[in-house]
Amino acid sequence: MSFLARLRDDIDAIIARDPAARSRLEVALCYPGFYAVLIHRLAHAAWGSGWKLLGRILSNIGRFLTGIEIHPGARIGRRLFIDHGMGAVIGETTEIGDDVTLYHGVTLGGVSLTKGKRHPTLEDGVIIGAGAQVLGPIRIAKGARVGANAVVLTDVPPGVTVVGIPAKSAAPRKAETEATFQAYGATPGEAPDPVTRAIETLATEVETLKSRIAELEAERDGAADSLKRRVI
Repeated sequence: MSFLARLRDDIDAIIARDPAARSRLEVALCYPGFYAVLIHRLAHAAWGSGWKLLGRILSNIGRFLTGIEIHPGARIGRRLFIDHGMGAVIGETTEIGDDVTLYHGVTLGGVSLTKGKRHPTLEDGVIIGAGAQVLGPIRIAKGARVGANAVVLTDVPPGVTVVGIPAKSAAPRKAETEATFQAYGATPGEAPDPVTRAIETLATEVETLKSRIAELEAERDGAADSLKRRVI
């Protein structure tokens, strides 16, 4: 695919995933995520050709212009859409597949000081919600979604939605919506917060215990009355 064809592909992907995009020209002129990916492709080419310093310079230019930091060593597939984008960080050994969507404040970071693979791998069709932190050399499998502000420290299976801190599975993707894009990585009402779910479970258990205590107290009072009658 030629460079211009790839640019057109990127723009069409943004239009498909953002209802606010009205034309290709608007995307090309007004979308920082588009510029960030474009500059990264140039920086990555320089990095791969051995021009490491030039790659870092281009990367810094991209960060200055867009507020999005992408290390030139990161490997990015086709049709990546970084929506809004401000504060997004993509680390050096990150690998991103095709048709991935990231939102503002996302960090694809490393937690190790080793020189090897230390950043996440995102497979095709992954969606990472705003403010989410995906850390370490973990794998977010095809079609998975990460809810806003989640902190992901372990692998996520295909088609699963994770939310919370630390992120836990909230819901598998329904078959009828598997091909449907879900903004911010979660559908309202589909993926309850696991903390809220745990609190609701505890509340149910407390109510059950209260009912049982009431039954035991009633049995105790009945036994006491029976004993009094016998004594009298």
